[in-house]
Amino acid sequence: MTDKLAQLSELGVSIWLDDVSRKRLNSGNLAGLVRDRHVVGVTSNPTIFAKALSDATDYDEQVRELAARGASLDAAVKEITTTDIRTACDLFRDIYQRTGGVDGRVSIEVDPRLAHDTDKTVAEALDLWKTVDRPNLLVKIPATEAGIPAITRTIAEGVSVNVTLIFSVERYRAVMGAYLDGLEQAKANGHDLAGIHSVASFFVSRVDSEVDKRLDAIGTDEAKALRGKAAVANARLAYAAFQEAFAGPRWHKLADAGAHPQRPLWASTGVKNPDYSPTLYVDDLVVADTVNTMPENTLDAVAEHSDLRGDTVTGTAAAAQEVFDALSGVGIDIDDVFITLENEGVEKFEKSWEELLDSVKGQLSAAGS
Repeated sequence: MTDKLAQLSELGVSIWLDDVSRKRLNSGNLAGLVRDRHVVGVTSNPTIFAKALSDATDYDEQVRELAARGASLDAAVKEITTTDIRTACDLFRDIYQRTGGVDGRVSIEVDPRLAHDTDKTVAEALDLWKTVDRPNLLVKIPATEAGIPAITRTIAEGVSVNVTLIFSVERYRAVMGAYLDGLEQAKANGHDLAGIHSVASFFVSRVDSEVDKRLDAIGTDEAKALRGKAAVANARLAYAAFQEAFAGPRWHKLADAGAHPQRPLWASTGVKNPDYSPTLYVDDLVVADTVNTMPENTLDAVAEHSDLRGDTVTGTAAAAQEVFDALSGVGIDIDDVFITLENEGVEKFEKSWEELLDSVKGQLSAAGS
């Protein structure tokens, strides 16, 4: 039987799990996925933490200790989440060392309520980096307009960053520019560029969900024929932009100083439409120097029946642009799609953060009574 996940890894795609919890860590589940499923990194977000805290007893002991200490709500949430992230970093330390820091990475997001405040995002990112205190951490910063300068300033301090909530190629270009600016400043600040890593989390499935909804509203046969095509085309155009950005004299000067390219990370790769193959956003986005961060059900689907056909991205930019031209032709306002998705993405994470706070608040109250 072919090991599809091993094959995917050999094609240059790093497999990261889009989930972390105390239960996964304590039970050995995550270690098992590393051993058996070729998982070489982990991502988290406010929604993942909210779910982990709401449906497990694994946090009870720490919550009781925090309640006894009289910890504030915000301090308790930070301590609970960074404990999980630190433990996961330790689990992936060998992979981090073996891959020269490319993989073995664990991500934690800044408080999503700060998404539109550059200064507070930078302060939070630096605090998380210091609190977790592990070299294989990636601090997640959203690619909002306020987030772009925060990326540069955080990189300039020598901190490794996972840029999240990227939906458009235009914003992705700004993210890569912010990374290059940050590297140049980091070098001027005396940091070793070899120690700084970054990925750019380009969201996939949500693009199809939003575009398909609008195509269905248009309702013509021409519009319906474009369902399920926008997300892959968008990501393929993003990869072409990545190849362009990490070439030329500006990049080569940084590379000569030890800098690493900011790899594209395909995020939101769990298929939301049951009519589509559950491995669509893996099979059609196979290309070297990328990361695919998957929920466990997608990981299982890839292991069982992925249709890997080698590199399915290189050389596809022209065809991808034709998809976008066709979408425009039937009346899709793609810029509005991306604005809508970014706003919804920030709002969803803010809501999840509030749910996380409410969950911990209730647990602290119960532990202290």
